[in-house]
Amino acid sequence: QVQVVESGGGSVQAGGSLRLSCVVSGYPYDIYCMGWFRQAPGKEREGVAIIDRDGSTYYGDRVKGRFTISRDNAKNTLYLQMNNLKPEDTAMYYCAASTFDMGRLLTAPSEYNHWGPGTQVTVSS
Repeated sequence: QVQVVESGGGSVQAGGSLRLSCVVSGYPYDIYCMGWFRQAPGKEREGVAIIDRDGSTYYGDRVKGRFTISRDNAKNTLYLQMNNLKPEDTAMYYCAASTFDMGRLLTAPSEYNHWGPGTQVTVSS
């Protein structure tokens, strides 16, 4: 049974920082890509930051320069350092893992087959 568990969400004022963590356990195959997605009420789930097992990364346009994704392969742990947070960053943040190796970074939610329950991030102005 694959388990994906996020932690580190919370409430912060604009300009503040938060660090999200995600542990993936119980998987039978190699994890190819891991990523953070977010979904605000009434909006579609969007890719925030993605990293593959070689360390290549992708960032959504709205978080470039503010968020940093990192991955500890030995611990199957994913991190998201979020700096200079803005009210528009408020959303439920989901960690996802994919065992699909398509030879490129996977940026669409449909390309991920394991998801955590989410952690809420709220940024006040």
